[in-house]
Amino acid sequence: MSALIAEDELVHEDDFVWLEDISTLDYVRQSLDRLPTRRGKPPYHRDGRMVGYALLGPDAKPSRSSGTFRRRVFWLLPHDRDTDPEGLYATGAPAEAVDPRTLAPGSKGCKTERSEGGPPSSAMRELGITLPL
Repeated sequence: MSALIAEDELVHEDDFVWLEDISTLDYVRQSLDRLPTRRGKPPYHRDGRMVGYALLGPDAKPSRSSGTFRRRVFWLLPHDRDTDPEGLYATGAPAEAVDPRTLAPGSKGCKTERSEGGPPSSAMRELGITLPL
């Protein structure tokens, strides 16, 4: 979950591969999965669909106990806002969700008004503050 992902767990990320146009998505779910390789498309075993994944650099070391690498995977479930805009997440977002426009290799990203399902707050508009939308 995004709140549980520490920046130091992301230091070996080189790039992301997006399988969909993230400009149309208000949020993506992210998790740190144990995967057999540093690079390449990982297997996906959740409901819903994978929308992207991280690629690790050559300095990333596998776990001594499992031989796996911790890599981020970005995904959505069938009841997420992109497929069910009036559903459970019409407003708000799941705990592990972040605005994909705030993601970068090595950075865990954050929630924004857009990812939470609402427009920028009146205070933000009055101050002229805009977030990546």
